[in-house]
Amino acid sequence: MLFNWSPNYTQPTNMSVVRILRRLCLDGARPPPCKQISCPHRGGTDGSLDRLLPAVNTGLSPRKRTTSQCKSEPPLLRTSKRTIYTAGRPPWYNEHGTQSKEAFVIGLCGGSASGKTTVARKIIEALDVPWVVLLSMDSFYKVLSPEQQLLAASNDYNFDHPDAFDFDLLVHTLRKLKLGKSVKIPVYDFTTHGRQKEWKTVYGASVIIFEGIMSFADKELLKLLDMKIFVDTDSDIRLVRRLRRDISERGRDIEGVIKQYNKFVKPAFEQYIEPTMRLADIVVPRGGGNMVAIDLIVQHVHSQLEEVRALIANTLASAHQAQPLPQTLSVLDNTPQVRGMHTIIRNKETSRDEFIFYSKRLMRLLIERALSFLPSQTWVVETPQGQDYEGKAFNGKRITGVSILRAGETMEPALRAVCKDVRIGKILIQTNQDTGEPELHYLRLPKDISEDHVILMDCTVSTGAAAMMAVRVLLDHDVQEDKILLVSLLMAEMGVHSVAYAFPQVKIITTAVDKKVNDLFHIIPGIGNFGDRYFGTDAPPDWSDEDMDEPSY
Repeated sequence: MLFNWSPNYTQPTNMSVVRILRRLCLDGARPPPCKQISCPHRGGTDGSLDRLLPAVNTGLSPRKRTTSQCKSEPPLLRTSKRTIYTAGRPPWYNEHGTQSKEAFVIGLCGGSASGKTTVARKIIEALDVPWVVLLSMDSFYKVLSPEQQLLAASNDYNFDHPDAFDFDLLVHTLRKLKLGKSVKIPVYDFTTHGRQKEWKTVYGASVIIFEGIMSFADKELLKLLDMKIFVDTDSDIRLVRRLRRDISERGRDIEGVIKQYNKFVKPAFEQYIEPTMRLADIVVPRGGGNMVAIDLIVQHVHSQLEEVRALIANTLASAHQAQPLPQTLSVLDNTPQVRGMHTIIRNKETSRDEFIFYSKRLMRLLIERALSFLPSQTWVVETPQGQDYEGKAFNGKRITGVSILRAGETMEPALRAVCKDVRIGKILIQTNQDTGEPELHYLRLPKDISEDHVILMDCTVSTGAAAMMAVRVLLDHDVQEDKILLVSLLMAEMGVHSVAYAFPQVKIITTAVDKKVNDLFHIIPGIGNFGDRYFGTDAPPDWSDEDMDEPSY
């Protein structure tokens, strides 16, 4: 075990309201045994529960919330220090285009209203890394039958029993996330006790935090957890929190809350949840207020992430040394016209109007060149003179353009000019100035993109990290690798080799390739910051030309 925080502690409950509630709500009576979900069950001997740890038997209080709160939606978490994007993905991939290392999965378990979500948010804030997925067990409730829905309507259905959860789907989903793959997360509707038609897409991350009351109850699920944390909060405090929440937020009366607690919540904790504390690597008393425990957790996770960051980046950076340019690369012929336009847009004295004009000319040539690599078929038409003409036609379903914001967006007009009714998607990837790594902040792709040929557009490619991330996102949406064309006005050899190394079937088209990248990963001699020069947001005059050579990574 990583740590072994002794759970033998005393937590004071000096609150008169708790004592009163204890007398009014519990009255020293032993709660009735928990009801099983679908059939009578006591003692945990049913063969269907063989995979559960420990042998189980209980139920969860009926929820009044409209839908499950899949913690990956919305894809950001606002903390007191910063906004953390939780729909991103790790920036580095191996030679197979897959995540270089499995994600680090933290499992958070604890009783209802113990503060699991608060602890998860504190961990994310202290980690200060963008690649985090926060996954809630609430999203994986089973769809109820008509008979079970009647029980739920009268508060007689046991939602706290392990049978209430779809562990097969949960394990399958978490296993894919751990491997860095995208998954579909169900959205559970607590009004209809069914899953909504639209599921949420969640991407792999460096860190996955999975929280739920039954996080440690399944053997296969436990195998996926790299760190197991039990949030141990005094039962009186948990009861007070439930009373406050259910009365103020869910419009329920105190008698109903107390009945629910006695009938389902308390026995569920005693029979299913509390026994799993022995499986935890760390027990966190007092929940989100225990910053000592949270700091220990964060230190260990940081050490795991740092192990591969520099290693993978250096591997990709050096992969092209002494290697010829890949065959998947196509560079526009260096005609006097192309060379002349490059001379103009590379000149730091060129006005913004001329920079835009000649950049657009190059973009049009670049897009036309890219279209020549699309599949075609023989097509015979009849001319106005009544003669047959054997020509060519596009042999595919659709063409979709995807721009890497913001500079890649400037190439969209050129694509629209030559492809009628082309669909456009957008991906926003920015470089973290502290780590030097690209971060995915926004994604909007057309539906059914999996069957399309995709033209991925970015104006400059230096290390290739942003382009690789964008390609990985397209693959996650089931776009075939050999149907992706990466087009860029200017690329560095390092970026060309990195992309080709990770994704050998992606076609790369550019107007020029520069040989060098400086220590800041700026293309040399380069073109400067294309987005700033195009949109008129140039760097301050005291910046050197080298400082401005900051392409999209």
